[in-house]
Amino acid sequence: MTEFVTAVDGVRIAYEAVGKGEPVVLVHGFGASRVQNWRVPGWYDTLTNAGCCVVALDCRGHGESDKPHDPSAYGESTMANDIALVMRGAGYERAFVMGYSMGGSLTIRLMHDQPHCVHAAVIGGVGSNYFTRSNEWRMSIADGLLANDTSTLSPIQKMFRDFASQPGKDIAALAACMRAPRAHLSREELSAIKIRALVICGEADTVSGPAEALASALGNASAVTVPKRDHMLTVGDKVYKEAVVEFLAAAARKPGA
Repeated sequence: MTEFVTAVDGVRIAYEAVGKGEPVVLVHGFGASRVQNWRVPGWYDTLTNAGCCVVALDCRGHGESDKPHDPSAYGESTMANDIALVMRGAGYERAFVMGYSMGGSLTIRLMHDQPHCVHAAVIGGVGSNYFTRSNEWRMSIADGLLANDTSTLSPIQKMFRDFASQPGKDIAALAACMRAPRAHLSREELSAIKIRALVICGEADTVSGPAEALASALGNASAVTVPKRDHMLTVGDKVYKEAVVEFLAAAARKPGA
C-alpha cells in the first residue's frame, strides 16, 4: 500500500513497506520508479525471502511522488534527505540502503550528509563515471528529453528520451530533475566515508563505467562486476541479487566490518 511523507518544501514522497525483518531502503534510478526498478525485476521477493523488510520509495519527480517542474526542487542533498524522511516515516532511524544509478549517487550523498542513517549500502550502476559526469552532460540529456526534433538526438540522448517517454511519466519533471546541478564528492570526501558498501556495475555498462574505481575511492567498499550486462539489464541479474543478499547477511553479522 502506498504511503506518503512530506518534505520541508511541501513535496510529497510516495513509498511502500513490504515484509518484516532488517529494513532495506530501495532508491531507484532516473526515470524509473520503485515498481519498475525494484518490484518488477523481483527484488521485493528476493529481499523479503532473505528476511528483510523492503522500504521502497519513488524519488521526487517519479512514480507516485509529486513532480515539480523547477530544477531547484531536485538538489542532491534535498533528494537524499527524502530517503531519510521515508526511512523515518516507515519507523526506522537506520537501515541498509540500496540505490541504483541516480539512486546510487543519492545513496552516496546520504552516506556523506547523514551517515547515522545508513547501516551499510549497496551502490549499483555507479562506477568510474561518477568522477567524470559533468553538468554539461546532464544539460544535454535534459535538452534531449524536451527536444522537438528527435532525429538530431545522440544515441545516449535517445536512450534517455525513450525511457522517459514511457506511459505515466512526466517528462518535464524528469528534465527538471536532470537540469539540477550536481557537485559530486571529492576523493577525499569519499575516502572519509567508512560505512561498509558494495559497488556493483555491469561489465558492459558504459553509463556507469567499472565499479572498481568508485569502490577503491570509498573508505570501506568492495566491488562486484556482473558479466555481460549493460546498464538496463544489470539490476535484475541473478549475480547482482546473490551478491547483495550475501553482502547484507555479512553486514548484519559484522556491521562495522
